Amino acid sequence: MSKNRSGQTPAPSPGLADAKAGGNSAPSPRAELDAFLSQVNALGPAVKVGGRGRLVFALDATMSRQPTWDRACVLQADMFREAAVGGGLEIQLVYYRGLVECRASPWVSEPRRLGELMSRIDCRGGQTQIVKVLAHARRESDKAKSGGAKIGALVFVGDAMEESLDALCAGAGELGLRGVPAFMFQEGYDPVCEQAFREIARLTRGAYCRFAPGAAEELRELLRAVAAYASGGMTALADLQARRSSGAVRLLEQLK
Repeated sequence: MSKNRSGQTPAPSPGLADAKAGGNSAPSPRAELDAFLSQVNALGPAVKVGGRGRLVFALDATMSRQPTWDRACVLQADMFREAAVGGGLEIQLVYYRGLVECRASPWVSEPRRLGELMSRIDCRGGQTQIVKVLAHARRESDKAKSGGAKIGALVFVGDAMEESLDALCAGAGELGLRGVPAFMFQEGYDPVCEQAFREIARLTRGAYCRFAPGAAEELRELLRAVAAYASGGMTALADLQARRSSGAVRLLEQLK
């Protein structure tokens, strides 16, 4: 949750365009992952096998997210490596921070390029702006109707929700109508955040999973699984399991 709401509007970061849009007890990590797997298992293929997938990778960059942001800078390379097996992946980074800043990068297909973009960004105090993320993903999806590549999934990593749930549900419903599943990954145990993330996942026919604060390996496994899905659908997920990747085995054994 954002703990330092300075009210300051930070300067734009290089290479990123404005994306502004019109119970506390912790279950076991395995139980959370199994629930996530059951949701993913019900999804159809995101893209045709062998095609290059597209994934919107959105992060809360308010002050409390700094540790997760630093980890994501490292873990995003694993997403690209996994996606290459299923045909490759283009990722667009979206982040928000401060009171009004919400920005999106160009589509990138190289881990180093995305890493460079992420390294230019520091977290700032502010409120959540998830509704802008959903609206941006909707607009990117609409571009596919005029010849652009289809978006295979939206991934969002955050720990708080400070907006109207009705507005979030409306945005999620628009994504659901466009066939863009949202994979909502919550760090921590905020029940308000959980309710909102679960509803967004349900309305978009995506999936929700919670991971423990600081659990980099859990986040790594989740991101690799979604990258495989976005680049090659269920076929890529099955291949990930067949290669007996240490993280993939834990995530995918329930898909049989």
